[in-house]
Amino acid sequence: MLLTITTTAEPATDLGFLLHKHPDRVQRFPQSFGTAHVFYPEADQDRCTAALMLEIDPIALVRTRRRDTPDFSLGQYVNDRPYAASSLLASAMANVFRTALRGRCDARPELAASAIPLEVALPALPCRGGPGLAEELFAPLGWRVEATPVPLDPGFPEWGDSRYVSLTLRGTLRLAAALNQVYVLLPVLDQAKHYWMSPQEVDKLIRAGEGWLADHPARTTIVRRYLANRRGLVRSALGRLAEAEDAPEDALDRGPIDEEPPAAGAADETAGADVADGVVEADGELPAAPPVPLAERRIAAVLEVLRQEGATSVIDLGCGSGKLLKRMLADPFFTRVAGTDVSHRALTMARRALQAVRTNARWTVFPGALTYADDRFHGYDAAVLMEVIEHIDPPRLPAVERVVFGDARPRVVVVTTPNVEYNVRYAGLASDAMRHPDHRFEWTRAEFRAWTEKVARTHGYTVRHLPVGEDDPEVGPPTQMGVFTR
Repeated sequence: MLLTITTTAEPATDLGFLLHKHPDRVQRFPQSFGTAHVFYPEADQDRCTAALMLEIDPIALVRTRRRDTPDFSLGQYVNDRPYAASSLLASAMANVFRTALRGRCDARPELAASAIPLEVALPALPCRGGPGLAEELFAPLGWRVEATPVPLDPGFPEWGDSRYVSLTLRGTLRLAAALNQVYVLLPVLDQAKHYWMSPQEVDKLIRAGEGWLADHPARTTIVRRYLANRRGLVRSALGRLAEAEDAPEDALDRGPIDEEPPAAGAADETAGADVADGVVEADGELPAAPPVPLAERRIAAVLEVLRQEGATSVIDLGCGSGKLLKRMLADPFFTRVAGTDVSHRALTMARRALQAVRTNARWTVFPGALTYADDRFHGYDAAVLMEVIEHIDPPRLPAVERVVFGDARPRVVVVTTPNVEYNVRYAGLASDAMRHPDHRFEWTRAEFRAWTEKVARTHGYTVRHLPVGEDDPEVGPPTQMGVFTR
């Protein structure tokens, strides 16, 4: 099986730096099921192509198969795995291009952070759903997709097409993003994996899908097929995407999830008409407008409060990837904006997002911990802790209170946090589960009110409470907000 990656970004041979593979060498990388070879069919200043060819060892392939695999006795002798791109190629990518997938390039860091023209080709790719599914999955990511069906036999056109396509992707993306997208979507298109699905697969999916999966219109289909419809794994992944990546929380509520994946020869129910993330038209009526994501409602609610309070300088404490900061910079009302987070990776993403906004406002982002007083937190009209406190261990909350309300003491503090009572409205969330595995707690409305009133009383603030999202008459809103003023 073969994967080629081509760029025309000059000098094109810098592709070798990004992939950490020298264009003048042919390199071999042993795998548990064969050998991966990396070589460069062409390497000029104006065009460079890197090829990953996976040579399958049929004996090793048999030894990696589980006995509960459908048609095990026949499948170990007759299969397409030595020839068609699949999860085997994805595994080889993870091993061979590990550093490139992470976006690291010490020799050319500015190049690793830049979008470059790319062409990715997979001459034989199993695609359960046909060329339309390949278009549906890759086009929203900015790719121009050319998916050509492979005929069952060119000599007998009446036999029709096989389930394989020849796929070529063209676009301008960061190489790391391109590799991660292909890594995830290879087994999604094939709807099969060659190894046992463990809980670690959720971590792999979230890591590889960072920055693109949460906002993908077919994210539920991708998650289900990548995780082989394993109920617990799918729930966990959708919940983490909903919270960590600020995706709509209604991604948790997408209908029933099968306990077991479909058999290898079963009809593809997730392709074509299924499109769980789309809107179905009925009786010729126009589809309804999609609901506004809760993450967007949350940002809009915070911005509205800041405007009402006349807070033109704002620090986002726990800014994450900078989505709120970016929105503030795009609004001329805000003249000075800052963000801080303990995650170096999040701050890198925030800087990249803010640098793309043309603004006259002053902005800065810097590393910082909310449990320690920091002079850089001072001097702002308002501080925002948006979906932050639930990630802090309860014994450390008093330290955060002292830093924010006692030391920094902005005129306005806005705090949002999940309302645990609303979790019963998420059909995909277990009754005893939180919305994100990193949450240390999720409060009821009464618990949040008790905490906010205690903090306000202790530090000389007044507090009012506002709902964010639909205010359910029985369980309240999905997000609760406290607005502290002094």
